[in-house]
Amino acid sequence: MFDKLKRFKKPLLLFAGVIFLALISLFASVYLGYWGKIPSSEELRAGELDRSTLILDNEGELVGKLYIHDRLPVSLDSLPPYITDALIATEDARFYEHDGVDTRSIFRVFFKTLLLQDRSSGGGSTLSQQLAKNLYPREDLGSAGIVIHKLRESIIASRLEKAFTKEEILETYLNTVSFGDNKFGIESASRHFFGKPAAQLTLVEAATLIGSLKATYTYNPRLFPEKSRERRNVVLAQMERYGKLSADSLETLMAEDLSLSLTPLSGSEGIAPYFRERVRREAQTILMAYNSQHGTNYNLYSDGLKIHTTLDLEMQLLAEAAMRKHMKSLQNEFEKSHGKKALWLSEKYLQGEVQKLPVYKKLSKSGFTHKEIIDSLSTPKPVTTFDWNDHSTRMMSTLDSLAHYRKMLNFGSVSIHPGSGAVTTWIGGIDFDHYKFDHVSQSKRQTGSVFKPLVYATALEQGIEPCSYYSLKPVTYENMEDWTPKNAGEKKSEDYINYSLAHALSNSVNTVAVKVLEDAGISNVIETAGKMGISSDLPAVPSLALGTAELSLIDMGRAYSSFINEGKAVEPYVISHITDAEGNEIYRHEKKEYETAFSESTRLLMLEMLKKVTQDGTASRLRSVYGIKQVLAGKTGTTQNNKDGWFIGMNPQMISVTWVGNDDHRIGFKDTRTGQGAHSALPYFAGWFSSLINTGTAPEVTRATFEEVPDEILESLACEPTKKDGFFKRLFSNPDKIKKKKFRRKGDAQ
Repeated sequence: MFDKLKRFKKPLLLFAGVIFLALISLFASVYLGYWGKIPSSEELRAGELDRSTLILDNEGELVGKLYIHDRLPVSLDSLPPYITDALIATEDARFYEHDGVDTRSIFRVFFKTLLLQDRSSGGGSTLSQQLAKNLYPREDLGSAGIVIHKLRESIIASRLEKAFTKEEILETYLNTVSFGDNKFGIESASRHFFGKPAAQLTLVEAATLIGSLKATYTYNPRLFPEKSRERRNVVLAQMERYGKLSADSLETLMAEDLSLSLTPLSGSEGIAPYFRERVRREAQTILMAYNSQHGTNYNLYSDGLKIHTTLDLEMQLLAEAAMRKHMKSLQNEFEKSHGKKALWLSEKYLQGEVQKLPVYKKLSKSGFTHKEIIDSLSTPKPVTTFDWNDHSTRMMSTLDSLAHYRKMLNFGSVSIHPGSGAVTTWIGGIDFDHYKFDHVSQSKRQTGSVFKPLVYATALEQGIEPCSYYSLKPVTYENMEDWTPKNAGEKKSEDYINYSLAHALSNSVNTVAVKVLEDAGISNVIETAGKMGISSDLPAVPSLALGTAELSLIDMGRAYSSFINEGKAVEPYVISHITDAEGNEIYRHEKKEYETAFSESTRLLMLEMLKKVTQDGTASRLRSVYGIKQVLAGKTGTTQNNKDGWFIGMNPQMISVTWVGNDDHRIGFKDTRTGQGAHSALPYFAGWFSSLINTGTAPEVTRATFEEVPDEILESLACEPTKKDGFFKRLFSNPDKIKKKKFRRKGDAQ
């Protein structure tokens, strides 16, 4: 027996020696950085975490974040103690006893993985080792990778324990660890899953988040609530085991339901996605200029900046709710009015549209015939669609999907403070995930009748009296290719009727608007528009009076601010100031000054005329239908063939510009009843403004009152709104004959 043991002793010693040397060699190679750099204690102390940039509203409330890793660092002393109690009890019960390394765990992993080929033998890492893994992520190193990773993380963990106190390690860990849904750190996770700062987490909520650390996907409370609840209860049981909970408390807490309050703050999810994207773009430009000027290297995604914006979060929430309610109803009405003969359902239309798609062009370039491509794109497949009724995955072909999205009406709305230009709400479209194009700043559409106030303001500046009367009768302009502008819903009885300037504007009369433009002068109107902040080129044609110019919502908001802001336009802006992580201000908005566009008397006259629009003109349903009693000024707008609907509502504290239409200019409303701005755009404003009143939100806006109007202004408007032609004029004129004349450009030779 002894001889047999003696015979095997030498090979066993040799084998042990080889294993020992292998371990020493492996450890040395890891220590020397052969498998990845090992940071020194000094480098660990000097290292900084990348931090999310915060987008804040005008009251400092969090609206969104920009980040590489979604991380919002918090101090340990700001957190309730049961967060760290839960973490230590579950992940590392001996945390305060070891020096960062669990030697037994390392040897277990080594022998099971390398010798027994058991790849499930991981685990057992201390919090310090897990922190090392968080700070210096693993790379794929093959079959022996787990051993190398464990050794490397053990060395870094040991250095972490020398560089930091236990409390500092806990704080850094809680600020770096992933909690699922790409959220890094306890603060980001808390805001995402529970809609509150980590300092306000309950014990059960904290246990839920700590429980997810074991497997962030498997125990994600959003995806798998039951599994998350089970894991949470394991955490609570561990806390009881280590004396952090009483047995009675454990039973009560384990019985609680899982209650989430998901708050998306990035990408296409969450509040004000179009606004946040606008802020991101502008902030990037601001930082580039600042870095270039000051020799700094601020990073928008990792330096923990705070972008203070002009957005009013409560107003924005109500605006988005009003938009969804209105657009859902309008879309249903729109589709019913078109019926089965809708353009987006026609084969000819779809055949033309499909050839514009990148997938079609790619297949065509690869040599496939048109028929082969159409056959391929007609094959149904699972598609997640946007729809006002649901957001479901359904079987649809590319052609089906194309028809679906072409029929959708889109939307844009922005509200600004007319004195400062601060943007308080911004909705760029119906759904950011499916429609990235921003209809507030990027889109330019024909403005229709919302352009008319610029024409009338110019006329007043040119000395035309507000009580000047214009015939409603159409005129054919011979030098404009016999163009004959007409009024919507024109009646025979109106042939001998004349409207005052104010009454014509409040009722948005097309024939009068063109005649007013002729008297005011096209060049004068374009000049006034420029002073009112319109920088886009305007067509020097008579149809300008009817809003054939294509402008953005921002353009119109800027122009209308002149009617409130002492005759001067204001520049809409979204960022008030930016501070770095230490609170140093690196940017502050500076107000742009515009020249005075018109006199004070013109401004006051225009305000009175625009108030009349909401009192008894085209926007009177604000009062009669929606019951809004507050005094507002405004203007509706509808473009040719009912392609675009507009409404602009305002008071001394707010200008709200709204547009509704289809992104394809060929698709309009079926008729004027549904397509007019009073029906397609105004109801959104009415719903939003009513919700502000009913909820008591922004009382400074809903209770704002216009200044007292001087008597001479009121007297200049004190005339009958309409005047009938005299007897002899009616006797010697033919109502069926349309007058022909040349459109006279002011300043041209007579």
